[in-house]
Amino acid sequence: MLSEQTPNPSTPAPRPPAAPTARPERHLGRRAYVLKMYPRFSETFIVSEILAREAAGEDLVIFSLRPSTDTRFHPELARVRAEVIHIDRPSSARSFWQSFAEAAAEPRVAAAVSDHLGELMELGHDDAIQALTLARLALDHEVTHLHAHFASVSTTVTRAASALTGIPYSFTTHAKDIFHEDVVLTDLARKTADADHVIAISDFNRRYLSRVLGPELADRVVVVRNGLEIDRFPYRPKQGATGEVPSLLAVGRLVEKKGFAHLLDALARLRADGMSCRLDLVGTGPLEEELRTRSHTLGLDDLVTFHGALTQAEVRDMLTDHDILVSPFVIGTDGNADGLPTVLLEGMATGIPCVAGAVTAVPEVIDHGRTGWLVDGTDEANIASTIAEVAAALRTDPAGIRAVTDAARDRVCRLHDSGVQAGQLGRLAAASAAVDAVREMESVS
Repeated sequence: MLSEQTPNPSTPAPRPPAAPTARPERHLGRRAYVLKMYPRFSETFIVSEILAREAAGEDLVIFSLRPSTDTRFHPELARVRAEVIHIDRPSSARSFWQSFAEAAAEPRVAAAVSDHLGELMELGHDDAIQALTLARLALDHEVTHLHAHFASVSTTVTRAASALTGIPYSFTTHAKDIFHEDVVLTDLARKTADADHVIAISDFNRRYLSRVLGPELADRVVVVRNGLEIDRFPYRPKQGATGEVPSLLAVGRLVEKKGFAHLLDALARLRADGMSCRLDLVGTGPLEEELRTRSHTLGLDDLVTFHGALTQAEVRDMLTDHDILVSPFVIGTDGNADGLPTVLLEGMATGIPCVAGAVTAVPEVIDHGRTGWLVDGTDEANIASTIAEVAAALRTDPAGIRAVTDAARDRVCRLHDSGVQAGQLGRLAAASAAVDAVREMESVS
């Protein structure tokens, strides 16, 4: 599809003790996040974004459409001050109509239902009732802007709630929600047309959306890059190789688009050529058993360790004591591809040499030989030779490696600081609320 290189809802989320921090001034308005699931262990980028916006003085509330199924949580989650509200899905016809009645009890929602009944009936029953509930809650909480992550269910519900309330909305696009073969472009176009603005996390994504949606919608798409809390990733550049055997780190969901199967093939090729590398593979996913079997079949049991899911802090420690971060991204057979994985930005920030597949937006941060090394993630020979090149340079040219990681750190600090990201998102939300207020005044007059 890509033509370019491409807890139970009744259980509250972990939260900090009550803090004496004063609330932002109300003239900023309250902004809401609408997320399919919160908290979610794999979505550290959303927590970083929320923390940065709160630090900038925004008043936020979080609506979660599904209860979290994760058993572990990142400690940063406890710093989020925003109230978290879980929107239940009806478990019976009786609970459906009870939720409908509660939403209709809000006069502004009730007045809008008849105008949008046809659109609501197009939705699945869960999405429709959650949109009604979200509309009521957004009005109750005096929300001035709704923001969803991913152009899938969260945006479906947000768009309907916006139509029912008149509260403007936006959404951030990432990867599977726009690249996957199952994406319905007419649905994506309708969501884009109705949104105040749409966030693309990279120039690549913006170009892609502009191409598939057409020029009439292109001006709604704005690039706001994913951010890191830079201070949490101190720069610790390598002084040389960490040991006799090169130590590699790979982090991500165990799915096709991460390219880990090709990485295992590359390790086998390196061993056959007389160079053994140790690999720590962090993550879980549907391909775990397949990858374990592949590792065993290739005779890599003594070199590859599967760690399962680790926290961001644990991964950060591993980034500092390994030689190379290897992320051989590929475009999946279903069209899915990574947008710009957070772990790559974290690696560049901390000073580990990074080898990454040249798909989608990766070349926007990895400039081959200058801020890291690009590979064809489907080509194990290319992966193997690049790993060998970087490992050799760690021993023979540490100054050259330091120049690359210095430049990588500088690029992440300039382009992916969560404070800068928060400012951009806050200004966009404020502008949409201001336009909405003007429209409301004009309609009254």
